[in-house]
Amino acid sequence: MPSPAPRPLPVVLARIRMPLMWLAMTALLAGYLGLSWWVGVTLLVVALAVNLRLGTPRCAPRVLAPPVRGRWMALTSPVDNVPSQGTHAYGQTYALGLVTEDGTRPDIAWRPLSRPPQDFPAFGAPVHAPAEGTVVRVHDRQRDHRSRNSWPWLFGSVLENTLRELRGPSGLLGNHVIIDIGGAHVLLGHLRRGSITVAPGDRVALGQRIAQCGNSGACTEPQVRIQLMDLRHPLFAAGLPMVWASGWNVGSPEAEGLPETWRPVEVTDHYGVPSGQAGSAGDYPDSQVRRTS
Repeated sequence: MPSPAPRPLPVVLARIRMPLMWLAMTALLAGYLGLSWWVGVTLLVVALAVNLRLGTPRCAPRVLAPPVRGRWMALTSPVDNVPSQGTHAYGQTYALGLVTEDGTRPDIAWRPLSRPPQDFPAFGAPVHAPAEGTVVRVHDRQRDHRSRNSWPWLFGSVLENTLRELRGPSGLLGNHVIIDIGGAHVLLGHLRRGSITVAPGDRVALGQRIAQCGNSGACTEPQVRIQLMDLRHPLFAAGLPMVWASGWNVGSPEAEGLPETWRPVEVTDHYGVPSGQAGSAGDYPDSQVRRTS
């Protein structure tokens, strides 16, 4: 049975990821002042390895409820890739990005270059608390931008997201809510500005409607992000594995699990989160808990 807590090394690496990157960039800039370029380059290589690949936290997943209802699809999922966002930074190791797929969602194309968020069925969809807990952070100041789901915009989004990161985690995560669920923290991101109905200190119930899906932060189209972290601050948090409780998937009502990438599933609210929310599965083993069927 996997440990309920990750090993110390991945946690330590999570704490130093961003400071190490800052140190590397400072050393590179110091090269103009006489510091050896090899120092900066070596630190940058190490920092990138720690940010992108090294230090995957592995432990038993927490069982949560889905934050959405209806027909949704994962754009990024830890079922298919860890780290699911391509990076461990900001507690994103096991992050899940969800979009509505009801047959009306515009697909990626060359034109138009961008669309208003209202063109996407996910925009404005209710977002629910995936567990009971206490709200510890609310960020609700970013506008909902136009989509980036054309090929030219997708290519340019790498630079755009780099500039967004200069604002810290909020630049990437957009409007978000963080809930302390006891022993871990759930982050719900890319929310619609002005839609968040809770404030720090509020106690939320499982399944309570707390916001709407938006298009804020580093996202190509309106979507809901959910990720589990060991700290309330994404800057120094280690991302933790999670699964959704049995009953969430119409196609496989008996199994815990998460949606696979690019496979639409019908998400229901007929689920049961066990007492203590301790998952029965390993860290995404090759078993039915990984699959949406």
